[in-house]
Amino acid sequence: MKKASMISIAAYAPSQILTNFDLEKMVETTDEWIVKRTGIHERRIAKGESTSDLGMKAAALAIERSGLQKNEIDAIICATISPDYFCMPSTACVIADKLGLNFGITAFDINAACTGFIYLLELAKSLIESGAKKHVLIIGTEKLSSIVDWSDRATCILFGDGAGAAVIAARDDNEIIDIHTASDGSKGDLLITAAPGSVNPLSQKIIDEKLGFMQMAGREVFKIAVPTLSNDVVEILAKNKISPEQVDLFIPHQANLRIIEAVKARLEFSDEQCVLTIGKYGNTSSASIPMAINDAYESGRLKNGSLMLLDAFGGGFTWGSALLKFGGKSVN
Repeated sequence: MKKASMISIAAYAPSQILTNFDLEKMVETTDEWIVKRTGIHERRIAKGESTSDLGMKAAALAIERSGLQKNEIDAIICATISPDYFCMPSTACVIADKLGLNFGITAFDINAACTGFIYLLELAKSLIESGAKKHVLIIGTEKLSSIVDWSDRATCILFGDGAGAAVIAARDDNEIIDIHTASDGSKGDLLITAAPGSVNPLSQKIIDEKLGFMQMAGREVFKIAVPTLSNDVVEILAKNKISPEQVDLFIPHQANLRIIEAVKARLEFSDEQCVLTIGKYGNTSSASIPMAINDAYESGRLKNGSLMLLDAFGGGFTWGSALLKFGGKSVN
């Protein structure tokens, strides 16, 4: 039976940079305060580009790098919490149209917040290994600047815009080894965009109370995220009888440097194993992991056959981890 393999990776970051010094002019904060607590120095902001525009640009490059023709893609799945439209059409359908794949292709969105890309991998793996699809394009894309309250320093310092995409295909080697996903909906109110929706339909009150923006209880999320992620990556490594030393690249969701460092220390990963992009992109939610994978790829750190360990934690709550070997061509 053919295995599912990631045969390409790509990303797109908007050109406009918003630094911590820029934020000092917008809210009561400092560069030193932001860096100390998050590790973020700057983030990208999309001007005149939608979430689907970002995703389409990453997707087009992922298809090109895969060596496939775009009409060989038979499914597009998009993870986003900042879709082009409230409920329809899906951002995946919009991206399919922008790629010229607007007839006969499966296209849909999922929402697993910052764990979105790992959920996408699990879906793509299932579709490939069941024989339902041959080439699945997965995209994590976010324009978080559109759902951030720029007067709220607790959230506006954290988030940025960007997209990452990968092609998952049926291959004989360099497979996606294992994926674990989980959730706990009882804590959903700790990281939430409360409106509009059936609980809080659109109204003037929703606008006045800014319920359409992301709201986060940062300390509570941090306390839960660190042990949850640490335990999850320990379990997936043990289940597959893989030691931390065998992992070529540890690529976590880029939410907060302190969370990453805590998990890294638990597993005793070296600096050479860990991929960090939070300093230049901030938290891009579902786009975070594929953007980090792409950074490792373009810098020559990720090569054909490299073993990656991915992990993420996000709103919902959702979390997950993945072990996979890269099946694409090396840059060098």
